Amino acid sequence: MSTATRRPAGPDETVAPTRDGVLVDTGLLSPVRAGTPVEAAVCDLAWVQAMLDAEAALARAQAGLGRLPVSAARTITECARAERVDARALALAARETANPVVALVRALTVLVAAEDPAAAEYVHRGSTSQDVLDTGAMLVAARALRLIRGDLTRAAEALADLAATHRNTTMAGRTLALHAVPTTFGLKATGWRRLLLDAEERLGRVTLPVALGGAAGTLAGYLEYARLDGSDGSDGSDGSDGSDGSDGSGAHHATYLDQLVDAFATETGLARPVLPWHTLRTPVADLAAALAFAAGALGKIAVDVQSLARTEVGEVAEPGAEGRGGSSAMPHKRNPVLATLLRATALQVPVMAAALTQCMLSEDERSAGAWHAEWLLLREALRLVGGAAHTAVELAEGLRVDPDRMRANLALTGSRIVSERIAAVLAPHLGRARAARLVTDASTTAELSGRPLADVLAELHGEGLRTAGLNAAALADLCDPAHYTGAAGELVDRGLRG
Repeated sequence: MSTATRRPAGPDETVAPTRDGVLVDTGLLSPVRAGTPVEAAVCDLAWVQAMLDAEAALARAQAGLGRLPVSAARTITECARAERVDARALALAARETANPVVALVRALTVLVAAEDPAAAEYVHRGSTSQDVLDTGAMLVAARALRLIRGDLTRAAEALADLAATHRNTTMAGRTLALHAVPTTFGLKATGWRRLLLDAEERLGRVTLPVALGGAAGTLAGYLEYARLDGSDGSDGSDGSDGSDGSDGSGAHHATYLDQLVDAFATETGLARPVLPWHTLRTPVADLAAALAFAAGALGKIAVDVQSLARTEVGEVAEPGAEGRGGSSAMPHKRNPVLATLLRATALQVPVMAAALTQCMLSEDERSAGAWHAEWLLLREALRLVGGAAHTAVELAEGLRVDPDRMRANLALTGSRIVSERIAAVLAPHLGRARAARLVTDASTTAELSGRPLADVLAELHGEGLRTAGLNAAALADLCDPAHYTGAAGELVDRGLRG
């Protein structure tokens, strides 16, 4: 049946989306990451490649320590290519083993055997599935974080330019959605920048270690293969007779383990853990927390942009692009889609981070479910934050600021936005309580009558103003919002230096 005449699926039918017969995730329901660099960095093939990279790195580390032939490590590395493996077959096979590594090892072994039958013996030597998958996860995370941190830095640079340009651009500061006191757009942009720099710094501090523990975190398999090879020195050649209750191999075990972990870390570019972490999930929990913070930082910018872009506010606008922001029903609209994508990310990732933190409750030496629950959550958190950071670059670099609209909005309250200042100036002369009542009464009258606050003050409280030494010119200056931005300019300077 041709595509043109294919009958739509009924409510009880399942139609599997495929591309060349393979199920695909197109990003249809996750537009923030669709088509962004992080999408490729964390896709299924990227995970397969990362796990293969872990296998190859382990073989090279063991070869470098004389535990397997260098030629075998070379063959394993050459065969460890994701495009040579059927990822869908791995996924289906994982239903029988609860993880994809078992099938991956089989597939890699077949590839290596085809090139060098003797080398196939050394695939996954002494290792376990969790070592490979966890190390692969850390490699995927490291590659994704490079993209995320780069985009956060680039967006922060764009915000620095905005902050410098609008250092003294006065706008209404809003608390609980209402005009509070004046601020500047430069200070707002400086705050956004600080959040992104904080997020980048936190992501940079996350430790991403190799995973090397063997079947139950003792590394026994690695040690046993080394012993059988006769290459770990655990034959008592150190002169120990075992009279201390040991088998004389403890020191050699420690030396070999240090060498193996160091070599594996060097080959992968990841950190060296103090202990195997099969059920000590600090690396994943830390990464999740940093990703949640980054999502929140991006989300704060998003909600501010959405508020300032409202039709009745109109102080900023997102960069335009052909077809962007269009409504299916309202042709006049241009929706703030970039901010919407950022906000959607900020609402999702902290929930995923909480679930990843809950996965720290891993029983015994290998969890039956908690470990498995991490994979999709971690991948989704990485690609959502990666997509949002990439989107934030476009938003920050193209954000349009309207100072005229900011000035017009400041005038909406007829200088009532500086009532705090007027009360503070009058307090030393009239007393704090009397000054507060005077300004409150004048503000209420000004709001109800629609008259400027300065005029109402002069009419109703002229004597009090004269007592405070305020003539008409001084009062007008006092009521100018642009003259009551506190340390905003200095804070912008300070923020941009930091």
